[in-house]
Amino acid sequence: MLVRIPQVLNAQQLAAVRALLAQGGGAWVDGRATAGYQGAPVKFNQQIDERSAVAQQCQRIVLTALERNPLFISATLPNIVYPPMFNRYAEGMGFGAHVDGSVRLHPHNGSKLRTDVSATLFLADEDDYDGGQLQVEDSYGMHAVKLAAGDMVIYPATSLHQVTPVTRGVRLACFFWIQSLIRDDGQRALLFDMDNAIQTLNQGGADEGARRKLIGCYHNLLRQWSET
Repeated sequence: MLVRIPQVLNAQQLAAVRALLAQGGGAWVDGRATAGYQGAPVKFNQQIDERSAVAQQCQRIVLTALERNPLFISATLPNIVYPPMFNRYAEGMGFGAHVDGSVRLHPHNGSKLRTDVSATLFLADEDDYDGGQLQVEDSYGMHAVKLAAGDMVIYPATSLHQVTPVTRGVRLACFFWIQSLIRDDGQRALLFDMDNAIQTLNQGGADEGARRKLIGCYHNLLRQWSET
């Protein structure tokens, strides 16, 4: 399930993150520092050291925005969110086709996190760079994603994906993973569709009894499938 989540960051939050990253200086490191054996040979970018003060300030801004975003919560059903990371692709940089590692160690407490859902939050304006498309492959083919600054896309972490080389400007983004309450992408997609239907019925004056039954089905499925 590939879902676009618009305006995760508002103008003020976006400006704050950009300003912090611009001041990052020595906190920018080779992106291969956190790549696995599959990703390292095809990864060519820079990222902020995830333990740096700059990274942690930016993480707080993004996590606060996510906690208040109902579409993000509905689409991912988050159990644990990996602390957001931040990268940049200058001209000639890209990230070849790869699948994200299945388990990551939390950088702050060392706990293990299963990567069910991958997320990319775009921080650079679309007109600021050429190339740098996120390409995600699923059973319906290849999807090219390049969104407005502040918008985010989520997709299954099992997907083969890549970032095409930047040919002009700088692509700035935030990326992270979610361990969902629901491991299976098909089950998450079904619950997401049900939640959307419920929200539509809430606004349309639907029969109260039927609406309550649908809400009950949603929560009973969540209870049955949840791993916590």
